[in-house]
Amino acid sequence: MSDFDRYAIKGGLSGRARLTLLTRIFTPSTSRLLDEAGVPPGAACLDAGCGGGDVARDLAVRAGPGGRVVGIDLDRAKLAVARKEAEAAGLAIEYRTGDILDPLGEPFDVIYMRFLLSHLRTPATALAHAAEALRPGGAIILEDVDFSGHFSYPDSPALRRYVDLYTATVAGRGGDANIGPRLPSLLAAAGFNDIRVNVVCLAATDDKLKLLNPVTMEAIADAVVADGLAPVDEVRRLIDDLYEEAHDPGTLTSLTRVVQCWARRPDDLI
Repeated sequence: MSDFDRYAIKGGLSGRARLTLLTRIFTPSTSRLLDEAGVPPGAACLDAGCGGGDVARDLAVRAGPGGRVVGIDLDRAKLAVARKEAEAAGLAIEYRTGDILDPLGEPFDVIYMRFLLSHLRTPATALAHAAEALRPGGAIILEDVDFSGHFSYPDSPALRRYVDLYTATVAGRGGDANIGPRLPSLLAAAGFNDIRVNVVCLAATDDKLKLLNPVTMEAIADAVVADGLAPVDEVRRLIDDLYEEAHDPGTLTSLTRVVQCWARRPDDLI
């Protein structure tokens, strides 16, 4: 099974629609993270696992006309959409089919990864390649999930089942849906210093945010069934229950807890 086939979340154009919702929800917290970590004008930036290119476009705006942004992803359909959207925005972003588990082969000032390491069999390899590619003093910026951080009030058996199925599906394909708290130690092991951490957990009673849970359950449904974790009928009922709770203003529901980390490549890292 290739790394792309191993990915638990449905890709292609339907996957792009989910990423659009995800970006709308997480853009404020990601923007604050990029402000804190710093993207200097003229920076050469890499968005690894760029999906539809939403953060790559933000990096391009921050780096300015003297900067350079590369986005890599294994999903060719999402990259095709990303190229069109960057062109429509007047941004010169280079999108490539690529894998962070392969050496990057060129220097960058900023490397960003969002919700990527949790799906990788060897996240340490990805961080080692990032360390090799970053210029001395360059910044690595990470956002990833701690799926155990979901909560709801009143308690939701549907949400708990969704969390269990997502976690098991990702684990069965070699990932770790609770990698978020490990990020600082992974960065330290890769040789980075000046490691900073922030935690974000978004919750709401309205469906503008809560819809991401049933949409994500839909996106992993095929993988859940294929991996023998739940039958089709249960998955369909679960999706219906999550949509019902998302539209119910009487429920307070969170998304996954997100751990944000940023660090620097020291001058003497070999």
